[in-house]
Amino acid sequence: MKERVVGRAAVLRGTIDVPSDKSIGHRALLANAIATGSAEVRLRAPGADLASTIGCLTALGIEINRSGATVAIRGGRFASPKRALDCGNSGTTMRLLAGVMAGQGAAGVLDGDASLRTRPMDRVAQPLRAMGARVATTNGHAPIEIGGGPLRAASVDLPVASAQLLGAIAFAALGAEGETTVRLPAAARDHSERLLAWMGVPIHREGLVTSIAGPARPAARSVDVPGDPSAAAAWLVAGALHPDADLLLPYVCLNPTRLAVVDALREMGAAIEVTAVGSDGPEPTGEIRVRSGDRLGPIRIGGADVAALIDELPLLGVAMASADGVSELRDAGELRVKESDRIAAMVTGLEAIGARVEELPDGWRVGPGAPREAEIATRGDHRIAIAFAVAALAGVSGGVRIDDAEAVSVSYPGFWADLESVAAVPA
Repeated sequence: MKERVVGRAAVLRGTIDVPSDKSIGHRALLANAIATGSAEVRLRAPGADLASTIGCLTALGIEINRSGATVAIRGGRFASPKRALDCGNSGTTMRLLAGVMAGQGAAGVLDGDASLRTRPMDRVAQPLRAMGARVATTNGHAPIEIGGGPLRAASVDLPVASAQLLGAIAFAALGAEGETTVRLPAAARDHSERLLAWMGVPIHREGLVTSIAGPARPAARSVDVPGDPSAAAAWLVAGALHPDADLLLPYVCLNPTRLAVVDALREMGAAIEVTAVGSDGPEPTGEIRVRSGDRLGPIRIGGADVAALIDELPLLGVAMASADGVSELRDAGELRVKESDRIAAMVTGLEAIGARVEELPDGWRVGPGAPREAEIATRGDHRIAIAFAVAALAGVSGGVRIDDAEAVSVSYPGFWADLESVAAVPA
């Protein structure tokens, strides 16, 4: 592990091209891998998670050629992998690929690193079994063994509002006869529906219900994957908290299911402008600008809002620690089964930087304190590393020493370079 020390920046100024959106990138790679024809997926600064999906598809015999930011894919049928498919740290790779393999009648084993092996996988295995797939987990976790065989359409009620689970079932439904329906308990990202419909698949979401008519096969389509709103959120929080900031983020995905972090920061008083530019792909795109404003006010997040903010909650925890009052996060127990126990990691880190914080079973309660220097244990989690780098950069902390700076490579390999490009000499 490589440490990194971050201090407060005197000013924050500049334009940042954030990495291509992971959620869309995974789906674009997988859909084109099973499509009829060839396509190119353009990925700016793809992290380790997207590399895991590319590696798994290559191991399944899909023809893939990478040249810079362009990934050329020729769709085809999966071959039997010679060894377990390595999903690395990517839960999205594992869950979506389980659905894709089930839908294609492919057999193989999905595995990952020590962190991924702790994450719950029965939640994807059970609905796939209901569709007729042969899926075996290891005590509810990875490794997961997928067996080939015909699928049948099913009606599935998801236990959590998860776009990963919905996407896995949608991909599986492409190989099933009849109409499969998926009911969400609350709103979740609709990237799977947008992409597959754009590629000619009969899929539709009405409210909390998604319907897919199978069997169906996507038509290959090239896509320039827009910037990741979850990566952009780091700079939105930094700019909103810093007293002298003006940051522009061009070509970002403006899917309404991904902009809850903008709404939350605006509710706290942040000065954020969103300008739609348009897109020739399946997602709306545009630019986001954040500038310094008044001190943020407190916020309470809970209920159905949590699912839409799940990846940005660590960053919002940092914003809460700088707000003028006590903020609270509830109903976010899902954070305990991410790459780390993010509730415990955030509470420990917020205490270390001087915030007044209370750990709750499903969240935290936090208010401002006296910023101080701290050492942050990331627990190998990219979201924790980025959140506390932002805390130091914006002055919520007196400075931090991050124990594993390389953790950011999972989602944002260029994070440190972007930080240096917009941060003036520390004050």
